[in-house]
Amino acid sequence: MTDAMTPEFHYAILTAAFTSLLWAPHVAQRLLEMGLVGGFRDPLHDAPTQAPWAQRSIRAHANAIENLAVFGLLATAIQITGHTTSASALAAAVYFAVRIAHYLIYVVGLPWARAPMFLIGWACQWVLIAALFGWVK
Repeated sequence: MTDAMTPEFHYAILTAAFTSLLWAPHVAQRLLEMGLVGGFRDPLHDAPTQAPWAQRSIRAHANAIENLAVFGLLATAIQITGHTTSASALAAAVYFAVRIAHYLIYVVGLPWARAPMFLIGWACQWVLIAALFGWVK
């Protein structure tokens, strides 16, 4: 394990930090609709928000968490093994940017633009896999 933080791990931490904030817009919308007491009285979200963007926001947050599990593990493996490459470092930076774009596009409601962002992020994950196996330099 190296002492210095790899770019991949750095971007994994930034992605985790970003993902940790994605619940807030949905909850803020619920509080606006239901009030403070009503919003917190419904922790299981039995009463869905009326705003379509907020419904998309919670789905985008779930998608970000699901993909962070894969990206975070790969970035951690690169940090531990020291298999960082220029390609994997670039892929990590692109992944972070694409996850921000994916969330915003998802919330706005542009499915034709959301899918390419997801696929670019998926391809970035595969660049990290390739770096771990020594397939890219």
